[in-house]
Amino acid sequence: MTTATGSPRALLRALFDAAVAAADPALRVAAHLPPPPAGRTIVLGAGKASAVMARAVEEAWSGPLSGLVVTRYGYAQACRHIEIVEAAHPVPDAAGEAAARRILEIAEGCGEGDLVLCLISGGGSALMPLPAPGLTLADKQAMNRALLRSGADIAEINTVRKHLSAIKGGRLAAAIHPACGLALMISDVPGDDPATIASGPTVGDATTFADALAIAEKYAIAEPGAALAHLRQAEEETPKPGDPRLARMENIVIAAAAQSLDAAAERARATGIEAVLLGDDLEGESRELGAAHARLALAAREAGRPTVLLSGGETTVTVRGENGRGGPNTEYLLALALDGAEGIWALACDTDGIDGTEDNAGALLTPDTLTRAAARGLDPRRALVENDAYGVFAALDDLVVTGPTRTNVNDFRAVLISPAA
Repeated sequence: MTTATGSPRALLRALFDAAVAAADPALRVAAHLPPPPAGRTIVLGAGKASAVMARAVEEAWSGPLSGLVVTRYGYAQACRHIEIVEAAHPVPDAAGEAAARRILEIAEGCGEGDLVLCLISGGGSALMPLPAPGLTLADKQAMNRALLRSGADIAEINTVRKHLSAIKGGRLAAAIHPACGLALMISDVPGDDPATIASGPTVGDATTFADALAIAEKYAIAEPGAALAHLRQAEEETPKPGDPRLARMENIVIAAAAQSLDAAAERARATGIEAVLLGDDLEGESRELGAAHARLALAAREAGRPTVLLSGGETTVTVRGENGRGGPNTEYLLALALDGAEGIWALACDTDGIDGTEDNAGALLTPDTLTRAAARGLDPRRALVENDAYGVFAALDDLVVTGPTRTNVNDFRAVLISPAA
């Protein structure tokens, strides 16, 4: 299959690059900034895109600025007035805890004439791991690991995180009161709910301790005991929608998966390929979605014209293998291959440049992936069982490694189909 941009490999990478470029914080922040306030302007934030967002604020702002944002290791950007701190993701560390504590202290020191710009993006939940009173960072780390392995979706994970935190679930907004607050958000969650992005530090929380405990029980999470005991005690609920402390906080989603998918679709159509959008909020088990998309690809192949199926959202992996490596995107692709057919190319990557906890954004599937794997003595079906999709694509030199993209609108998937012979 040859396209107007060359090989299918080149086209798929061009579609991914277009999706990432559409979510560039530098293009999104300035248009949403308010006029300078009578008092101070303070910038606080967390997430994989927060440092680039902070730099965009500095470049567009006409008055004095100060503040602190925390981002993932390797995602920092040079800023003149806003301090940038790096910390661990997805399992939090002491640097993130210290940064979150300082962010909360700065928020509590804001006055009525001040403006607090909150820069929130995906990853912010793990990067601001300030434990609720009585809990430790070790408790948060253990619960985070258990949730990431459980197969829980991001809304469920963040419901638990909110109720183990001193800063999430609207608590940061409550601390900012009585200052005015504006939260600019880059969404990495299906549905783009501001209350779920980074566990909603500036948004009233409609979930409860009972909800969080039910999620832990649903996934049979038995440790850490201190975190579960905290959920059962339910001593101090998160601020709820309508809380007067949140009345002066505005939340705006400035970038999301829908715009990125539209940009990729426009790029595909410019090359004469039909683009079909399957949705920007797909969830579920990665391997199950891969199998479902294989069936759609086979049906599209019979239509007799070049087509690309585009989708976004966030799938999950229930970890069963002991030593496997691989995130949601590589697992999706391996399932797609095992249920696919000749003539199908695909790319699946996380727009933040990290698939799960590995060093790749995702991978590329070719029509001969399974043939090449067999020639190397690999067993893709066993790899899928062991959650080791990374190992298969690494051996085939088909990992997509981008490095930090410094944005995050979640997963991007493109399945390219040529007509049946």
